[in-house]
Amino acid sequence: MPVLPGAEPFRHEGGEIGVLLCHGFTGSPQSLRPWAEYLAERGLTVSLPLLPGHGTRWEDMQLTGWPDWYAEVDRELRALRERCARVFVAGLSMGGALALRLAAKHGDAISGVVVVNPANKVHGLSAYALPVARHLVRTTKGIASDIAKPGSAELGYDRVPLHAAHSLRNFFRLVDGELPQVTQPLLLLRSPQDHVVPPVDSARVLSRVSSRDVTEILLEQSYHVATLDHDADRIFEESLAFIGRLAPSVGKEGTAAGG
Repeated sequence: MPVLPGAEPFRHEGGEIGVLLCHGFTGSPQSLRPWAEYLAERGLTVSLPLLPGHGTRWEDMQLTGWPDWYAEVDRELRALRERCARVFVAGLSMGGALALRLAAKHGDAISGVVVVNPANKVHGLSAYALPVARHLVRTTKGIASDIAKPGSAELGYDRVPLHAAHSLRNFFRLVDGELPQVTQPLLLLRSPQDHVVPPVDSARVLSRVSSRDVTEILLEQSYHVATLDHDADRIFEESLAFIGRLAPSVGKEGTAAGG
């Protein structure tokens, strides 16, 4: 299946500081592309992959699960590590969970983590029904485009495939158990008004990671897809400042990154 226009992966060869960006469940790189371009324009090497089953049609996603999505970002991380002195991981929603698992698994190979409205659990009674419901009903209504800013829209599926949702639920459980292995500096940005992921998910992440260098920022003007919302510039600027603090060579051509 051809990739939807705008959902293509994004890669930029920049300096020796690399950033891997992970998009969310049923979404696409479109939701993070302005962030990726912002970092690329400031000299960073950036990778924003398209997760398997995403960016085409929901029927394709029905055939994938969390091992496919995680394998893609793990592969991209290893490629970044080969050509960058320092690598950071970042993500939105489920992409935040992917970034946190990468941090838990790769340890010192990752210099820092940035998550925006990270998802940690499939909530509600529907979560308990998924193991059975996915065999009876193929999809439920979509979750894309929870955005406060008029005229801004997320390119995502209008249906959620239940087989994929069941896999997502299992993935969240796995990541939750691995959060204590996350030791890297963490920047967590969250929207108090989020109609997809409740605040308890961010609170859970903050309470379980072992990171000592932790910053939490509230995105008061945005909903779930904050990277396309009123606070987008704040996310871009704060993430760059976070990376620059931990890798001082950012933006300084010809200087060594160290470490």
